[in-house]
Amino acid sequence: MLDSYFSLLVKLAAMASIASVLARSNSFKSMLMRETRTLRQRTALSLWMSSAFGAGVAIRAVTQNYAEVDLGLEGSLLAGILGGYVTGLCSGVLISLPAMFIGHEHLTMPLLAGVGVLGGLLRDLAPDAEEIWKFSPAPDLNIYRFLKGRDYRRTSFHLIFFVIILVAEFLRQTLGDFNKSRKEVFFLQPAGLHPPATVVAAIYATTLLAVAIPLKIWNNARNEKKLEEQERLLVEARLAALTSQINPHFLFNTLNSVSSLIRTDPNQARVMVMRLSKVLRRLLRKHEHFSTLRDELSFIEDYLAIEVVRFGDKLRFEKEVAEDTLDMLVPSMLLQPLVENSIKHGLSSKVEGGTIRIHTSRAGSRLHLLVEDDGVGIPEPKLAKLLDHGIGVSNVHERLQVLFGNEYRMWIDSQPGQGTRIQIELPELQNELVAVS
Repeated sequence: MLDSYFSLLVKLAAMASIASVLARSNSFKSMLMRETRTLRQRTALSLWMSSAFGAGVAIRAVTQNYAEVDLGLEGSLLAGILGGYVTGLCSGVLISLPAMFIGHEHLTMPLLAGVGVLGGLLRDLAPDAEEIWKFSPAPDLNIYRFLKGRDYRRTSFHLIFFVIILVAEFLRQTLGDFNKSRKEVFFLQPAGLHPPATVVAAIYATTLLAVAIPLKIWNNARNEKKLEEQERLLVEARLAALTSQINPHFLFNTLNSVSSLIRTDPNQARVMVMRLSKVLRRLLRKHEHFSTLRDELSFIEDYLAIEVVRFGDKLRFEKEVAEDTLDMLVPSMLLQPLVENSIKHGLSSKVEGGTIRIHTSRAGSRLHLLVEDDGVGIPEPKLAKLLDHGIGVSNVHERLQVLFGNEYRMWIDSQPGQGTRIQIELPELQNELVAVS
């Protein structure tokens, strides 16, 4: 009798191992995330289930041993529950092939195919596809849900789920007992003519657990993938919010400059409108979180061309750009808020104007950026809070935190009356990594 219990424990361990191996596959997890599938996707899910559970049937049929790894019935039922009738039927047929052709167990195919279809019926009975993942093998919990719950359709489904698993095992035991001499169906047969009721009950309980365990393991994998997706969407939403804060601030200043030129210098206003159209075209590409440094600098030149018209000779621009940095990727709209801050807070109040300098260099796999002006500078109390409270600078800082975590550096040096230096150090990004993000 102890051998029977040990075999049942090994069976549960085998099921947990198979479920865990499948849960490590990103392709399989992607299939679990879908509640509605095309015929091709249902077929693919069937192949995954058949490969995993058919291997155990093949091992048992070939070796005539290791009966505990034969989880064909449970696998067929799970395939139907997860994928519906087509997946359950195909999986049941494919899983049974080793038993049919190697073990000559001719009733295995109709049994597993029927159990797969039964799993599809169970899926159709679910009031919501998510209820499948909430199944519990504890009968007292299901009965308690039914008696205390107000949603009787939901609680009835869990009771039916429980009963169908027992019915599937009952069919296997009945067919196995009926054809015991010819061995037309494999089943874990209790020793002796009249096995103890506890052993029989343990067999049925093991089948219940063998169905519930993979559902719990796969549901944990689904929840992890959902959390990852939610975090990704949160990051995108946060980036979009930060970008939307930057863009209106820039646009309003630029449009004010254009409106002031329309009356005084129409030709120059037309030039500015052309420049502005290039800027707007860039701003509309909100879905792109990254761009090359070459594109960012081109954007800055268009922006400054507009601002030079506004400030005249008071505003000068110098750049020193290393050739090997031009094709490196940086967050879109990284430099513009910094340059705008230099103009608005550093140079606009300076009577003689001043110069903005941009310097780029590369050190190994790190990109160094410098935005510098010789404006009025920033007082010490304000400088200490600039990364957290400055409109343009804090937005850039927060975007870098979202995108790079601890992999970047940003610091500001400023002396009142001498100017401000903003330095950024970023890790090198590859195009394929950006595409994934």
